[in-house]
Amino acid sequence: MEIGSFILRRFGQAVVVMLIISLIGFFIQDSLGDPVRQLVGDSVSTAEQEILREKLGLNDSFVVQYTRFIKNAVQGDLGNSYFFKEPVVSVILQHLPATLELTLAASFLVIFISFPLGILAAVFPFHPLMRLVMTLSAIGISIPVFLTAIFLIYIFPVNLGLFYSFGRGEVVDLDVGFIWQTSFLSIDGFLHIILPATALSSIMLPLFIRLVRSEMREVLEQEYIRFAYARGINKWRILFSHALKNAMLPILSVGGVQFATMISYTILTESVFQWPGMGFMFLEAVNRSDIPLIVSYIIFVGLIFVTTNTLVDMLYTFVNPNVKLKDQ
Repeated sequence: MEIGSFILRRFGQAVVVMLIISLIGFFIQDSLGDPVRQLVGDSVSTAEQEILREKLGLNDSFVVQYTRFIKNAVQGDLGNSYFFKEPVVSVILQHLPATLELTLAASFLVIFISFPLGILAAVFPFHPLMRLVMTLSAIGISIPVFLTAIFLIYIFPVNLGLFYSFGRGEVVDLDVGFIWQTSFLSIDGFLHIILPATALSSIMLPLFIRLVRSEMREVLEQEYIRFAYARGINKWRILFSHALKNAMLPILSVGGVQFATMISYTILTESVFQWPGMGFMFLEAVNRSDIPLIVSYIIFVGLIFVTTNTLVDMLYTFVNPNVKLKDQ
């Protein structure tokens, strides 16, 4: 019963947030330009433009237009792309696999590098190597992702002839209700994703190294950890079974939000590497003034943020049973 009420409460909050995002998107759609002019250009007479405007309902009141916008959005209809001449949802789904796989690959790099380094930095805080790691992480936080991307391209493809700096390479089609093109099932695709994923991971990697170190050091100073050492329990068992488990709650909280944040950061990474994902699609939509596609991207990314945050809240209780749902 408690879980059910928690889910309903979180669902209600998610709906409210999505309504706010949709309202922002609708305002953007209304202020980016004249949809009729975008559709027909200047070759159509003013009278014909007015007829089309009336047909599209653009002369209706704000409330009527927004209500119609929400009703269509709930049904998965966010309009048609001016450039692609097809529903924007279909366009987004075509570019979604590339962005999700890039974000997933970057997340794996962050997890498998930041946790060992963060734990070692907490256990051996004064070791010269760990001091170097923390110094580099402090520097890494301040470096923009596009500079990291350009640096990686200069070092590996340009000077060493390793990996690739452009495109997605060979992909394999998977039927998951729609065609999902994956880079993970071909060697060429895997080699193409290495540099973009490394560049994207550089945004969160320094942050997570410092976060894991900070949380682990705080937990390691607790009395129950000292008592576990006094009882002679194996050091590594204490670190991973006791300390890391209790340090995971804030890490999970930040990690869930940052995963969604990385999706928005893919705009810069995909632009540098010409990676055919949603971020690159969004930049092209801006250049072409493809208003429905711009608005749909904003709403879709907002939905990813809301869904991720809700799932992270639900995972709290699995990581730490002391966190009660009613307190959330």
